[in-house]
Amino acid sequence: MQRFPLASLALAVAAACAGTAHAQSLLELYDAARATDATYQSAKAQYDANLAKAAQAKAGILPSVGLSAGLNRNMLDGSNPTIDKDYTTQTATLSGSQPLYRPANRIAYEQGKKSVDVATAQLQVAEQDLVVRVAQAYFDVLAATDTLTFVRAQKTAVNEQLSSAKRNFEVGTSTITDTREAQARFDLVRAQEIAAENDVLVKRLALDTLVSKVNAQPAPLAQPVLLPSLQPADISSWERQADASPNVQQAQIALEVARLETQKAKAGNLPTLDLTAGYNVNRYPNGTSSLPNGSRNNSTVVGLSLNIPIFAGFSVQNRIRETLSLEDKAQADLDAARRSVAQATRTAFYGVLSGLGQVQALEAAETSSQIALDANKLGYQVGVRINIDVLNSQSQLFQTKRDLAKARYDVLVGGLKLRQASGSLKPEDLQSVNTLLQPQ
Repeated sequence: MQRFPLASLALAVAAACAGTAHAQSLLELYDAARATDATYQSAKAQYDANLAKAAQAKAGILPSVGLSAGLNRNMLDGSNPTIDKDYTTQTATLSGSQPLYRPANRIAYEQGKKSVDVATAQLQVAEQDLVVRVAQAYFDVLAATDTLTFVRAQKTAVNEQLSSAKRNFEVGTSTITDTREAQARFDLVRAQEIAAENDVLVKRLALDTLVSKVNAQPAPLAQPVLLPSLQPADISSWERQADASPNVQQAQIALEVARLETQKAKAGNLPTLDLTAGYNVNRYPNGTSSLPNGSRNNSTVVGLSLNIPIFAGFSVQNRIRETLSLEDKAQADLDAARRSVAQATRTAFYGVLSGLGQVQALEAAETSSQIALDANKLGYQVGVRINIDVLNSQSQLFQTKRDLAKARYDVLVGGLKLRQASGSLKPEDLQSVNTLLQPQ
């Protein structure tokens, strides 16, 4: 009863790893995710909506025209029979106005243009997030697959050591302890293999969901792996790029909009001037007591409308106080955004440097671990080492291989996260990572 789910898991992993013969590059899967990812598509739709909303603010400085029509039945009932006549009135009015001096509307239009910049920055944030998510999911699959490969290789090596221990025990050259130690290590590695198989399935499902593909096949790194150096190599260059971060840009634009809002609030004390025009048609098909049937009156009106605010219950003054406080808040938010981006940039920068150092150290450790394993195997054969020494050396070697593979992937993703933190990440940056993969 316990073997069936384990066998099913192994078959599922085999099916997932088999997939199609063609492996996809990082750029291919990013393009697939960009076209279908729900989070990015939501941000894109919000961007389009913000553009349309920004265009609405322009209406306040453009002319407005309206057409109205009416049909009225007038019924008169009086003591004078000469004027006691019911009649019908048909009216049509074409009116229009053009703001000549409305500072609040002009400021609102400037705010609308700023909102376009905000929408652009928000879409850039979503695009950068998609780049990092695709790269993370891509290398998560490769790391999980490498781990499974190393665990299976370790299981094969431990199984060989177990067989050797059994043979040596049968011929009397080793104790039962060697066999039991090898069996315990084999059982442990088998448990690790089951966990690694499940991790591969989970990571592949996450990648498939992100790119909307069934059984996506990420291409592995080309061998030998040559990681690019960190450029620029000084942190000050990365910090200078931080002001171009879309998060900082959003906060900067928010401050500018808040300042415009204060100006708009102050405009509440200013007069307004509009140019107005109208054309009115009145028609009396049945006439009136004083007009014959079919009479018609046309009138044209052109004028200026001036409105001077005098007192509005201190609403304007209180509105100005509110906007000044919101302006201070926007300034504080901008300072916080700059500090946050700078801190994230420094953290990501030192993370990449640390990762590169770990890769170099683990490469040396891999070589040393292989030499140690070979020495322990030889020592076991000549009787100066015991079985547990060989098993420990094997475990150390394969653990180092797993750590080295993951460290390389972390460096590549960390480089993208560094660019994201500094605000300079673009989809084109995936090309430099893509060149490190095996050509398809």
